[in-house]
Amino acid sequence: MYVYGRNVLKEIISAKYPVKNIYFTDSKNVDRSFYDLVELTKKNNYSFSFAPDKVLQKMAGIPKHQGVVIDIGKEFKYAEENILDHLNENSTIVILDQLQDPHNFGAIIRSAVAADADLIVIPKDNSVEITPTVIKVSVGLAFKIPILKVTNLARFIEEIKKMGFWVYGADMSNNIYYKMDLRGKVALVMGNEGSGIRDKVKSKCDALIYIPMANNVDSLNVSVSAGILLFEIYRQKAGD
Repeated sequence: MYVYGRNVLKEIISAKYPVKNIYFTDSKNVDRSFYDLVELTKKNNYSFSFAPDKVLQKMAGIPKHQGVVIDIGKEFKYAEENILDHLNENSTIVILDQLQDPHNFGAIIRSAVAADADLIVIPKDNSVEITPTVIKVSVGLAFKIPILKVTNLARFIEEIKKMGFWVYGADMSNNIYYKMDLRGKVALVMGNEGSGIRDKVKSKCDALIYIPMANNVDSLNVSVSAGILLFEIYRQKAGD
């Protein structure tokens, strides 16, 4: 899988994420920050080489690759199940129930990292996965937070509830999100763009929460909703 962009490479290096090779443009029409990034790559012992822009364009699939294309291997490296052993008493898990749009996924990853979430969970089937588009929309932050794929979300929710997590599903209900206690071990479930959270998954949630809206608007884009809810969790945990 090829991903691209300077910020993406910075996050890869920051996360010490293993890659096959990094390709830089051989064009002389670059700025100082480009050479700084090459030096950072070299300093961190990553394999790299230089190639013409048309070669980078073919790998990235677009002309605006910022002079950087990264071969991360056949597929994205997802977290292992034992990641749960590293969570603490103040952890936040984001659970995405059959999300389909890579742009929504990338935006949610970005919000999750900014709101200090600890883990993102997606189902193995019928769900968007990590793609170059997701990574680009997340501005490389997909490398900054563990992303776990599980076979059965309902069973996963049962497992984390035994660990002390309180699970909230985003769904129309009588519980306004900012009136709920969202501190401690919290998991937030966001549903599919069209159909929301599946009934089987919803039934495993401890409570359902919603965002009140004006002017007869009955829903928001899932990535917008996730951002609002995640930052309320972050605010409450920070004690503000």
